[in-house]
Amino acid sequence: MKAWVLHGANDIRWELADKPAMGKGEVLVAVKAAGICGSDIPRIYKTGAHVHPLIPGHEFSGMVVGIGEGVDCAWQGKRVGIFPLIPCGKCKPCLEKQFEMCRQYDYLGSRRDGGFAEYVTVPVNNLIALPEGVTYEEAAMLEPMAVAVHAMRRVGPKKTETIAVCGLGTIGLLLLMFLLEDREDKEGIFAIGNKEFQKQQAVALGLPEASYCDSRKEDVGNWLQERTNGGADVFFECVGKNDTVVQAVNDTAPAGRICLVGNPASHMSLEKEVYWKILRNQQTIMGTWNSSFTGEETDDWHYVLERLVQNRVAPEGLISHKFSLEALEKGLRIMGDKSEDYVKIMACQEER
Repeated sequence: MKAWVLHGANDIRWELADKPAMGKGEVLVAVKAAGICGSDIPRIYKTGAHVHPLIPGHEFSGMVVGIGEGVDCAWQGKRVGIFPLIPCGKCKPCLEKQFEMCRQYDYLGSRRDGGFAEYVTVPVNNLIALPEGVTYEEAAMLEPMAVAVHAMRRVGPKKTETIAVCGLGTIGLLLLMFLLEDREDKEGIFAIGNKEFQKQQAVALGLPEASYCDSRKEDVGNWLQERTNGGADVFFECVGKNDTVVQAVNDTAPAGRICLVGNPASHMSLEKEVYWKILRNQQTIMGTWNSSFTGEETDDWHYVLERLVQNRVAPEGLISHKFSLEALEKGLRIMGDKSEDYVKIMACQEER
């Protein structure tokens, strides 16, 4: 088969690779669509992966074309989405079905071969069947959508609370999409970005134009304080930088909740006065990572899938670029060089 193989930092090649052999409890998936995650870029160009050679890619969908030992043959030919985290099944979080917090997990695309290939082997327990009407491209976005939903459900914002989303990359925009879908009153939701392109995307999702703050042009603190009467009840920090974490503390209301969503771009530190604000305002700060996938209808992936089937969300509008799998490096370079505006860059069966 052909695949993008990472041999080391800044050394990724489109080349022939062995078609993977299925182990017990695994299936062979023919990849139909694969998205590039922001975390793929430093892994490919700067830090390398946990092991080499490695086929990256953890946001993908496809069709089951092979059945391994112990797998129900009913999976043959199924269209599927894939949860990329492979839990150990033995640690305390796993025993409590909190697989996203597994202590000894494996991971498709970072610790074992992933979806930037024509074929990939996947544990059957990591599959979710796709209903009719859900496209492969949408299914390749199940993982980042579930990550956004996990953050939202961790906080559990009430419909009467004011909400701020700071940082409108892929996860921030998807989080905004689900927050807007969840409530009729859009006026209490605010978004903070720093690009005109992000504003256009947020407004297309249904955010009132007056509820968008461009941090290049506005004093974010004053802007948000005026519109929320003292700070947001819920603040989602989707950037991962020290100054935006401080901003979250400053611009969240007394007794408010702050959810740290963005992967850290650098070391974090808090000045004494910022720490005092957390104490005196009795703020709750929580972290979020990955998503819940238990195979039950109550998990994050089924939450997303239900809204896709009901046409309550439309993530395909956030796919800014589509390439063939062979041309995927064009998308990697766009994201690495930031040479164009983008949200989700996708590799599909055919170039479009």
